[in-house]
Amino acid sequence: MDKEGRVIKATGRWFTVETPEGERYRCAVKGTFRLQGKRTSSPVVVGDAVRFEIYEQEGTGLITEVKPRKNYIIRRAANLSHESQIIAANIDQAMLICSLVKPRTLTGFIDRFLVAAESYRIPVVLVFNKIDLYGEKETAELKELTHIYADIGYEVLHTSVPEKKNLDRFKNKLLGRTTLLSGNSGVGKSSLINAVEPGLNLRTRPVSDHHKTGRHTTTYSEMFPLSFGGYIIDTPGIRGFGLVDIKKEEIYHFFPEIFKYSEGCEYYNCTHTHEPGCAVRKAVEEGKIAHSRYKSYLDLFFDEEKKYR
Repeated sequence: MDKEGRVIKATGRWFTVETPEGERYRCAVKGTFRLQGKRTSSPVVVGDAVRFEIYEQEGTGLITEVKPRKNYIIRRAANLSHESQIIAANIDQAMLICSLVKPRTLTGFIDRFLVAAESYRIPVVLVFNKIDLYGEKETAELKELTHIYADIGYEVLHTSVPEKKNLDRFKNKLLGRTTLLSGNSGVGKSSLINAVEPGLNLRTRPVSDHHKTGRHTTTYSEMFPLSFGGYIIDTPGIRGFGLVDIKKEEIYHFFPEIFKYSEGCEYYNCTHTHEPGCAVRKAVEEGKIAHSRYKSYLDLFFDEEKKYR
């Protein structure tokens, strides 16, 4: 018997599929199906709408079809035999959880994530967490970064679980949406979710004292229903984010402020790296585009350029 459902958990070669009636099945993927389409580390991901056949064994099935995705978020696969790894699909928004301490989230990482999300038309909310640990230097930096990203058009939240700072705003952003939660390990994704939805009891672990980086508490992607409405997709901590399917000449399209000023460039094919009459570089010099954002653009541009040498 055929059924339809949504993938809510992916662990290796097994997937948990939930039907609209709330039934859950542990499913494998049809062998021939794995060979179709683009080479990725898995053809089925959390958030996928699928069709599956029920096995005779109760509670198990075989995924035979993945329905077209409205969007997805992707990264370069750690396994070099695959081109890329799709993390999750059919997302209403992404929340990037950041921290300026224990561990520190670099602006280059933030901008890579934003470019990836922009390229697949996924709205992003930036959440700077652990603000109770910020000193004077971090507080000043937070103010500057908030100004930079809010001016571009991104919503920015400042949160603290111990101080219960802006947890209601965080919860309201989740209401009625399917939200991808991402960020470096240790920035407090699980702690934030546990604070607004204690029943989930997601695992947390302290930051490594030796390396000052987070320890991975999530080893696979999973979708959780929220009692107040909506779903969250919790993903493994991401230490690096590579761009996939974006040509170097297109990267500036996904920096909204750079794209805006590019209309004034003298040359239609301006790369915004060295050309005379470049309106983007002029905007950087005049402080209209943040130096950190322009540096992220250059890093991404020249990273992509190296691949074609």
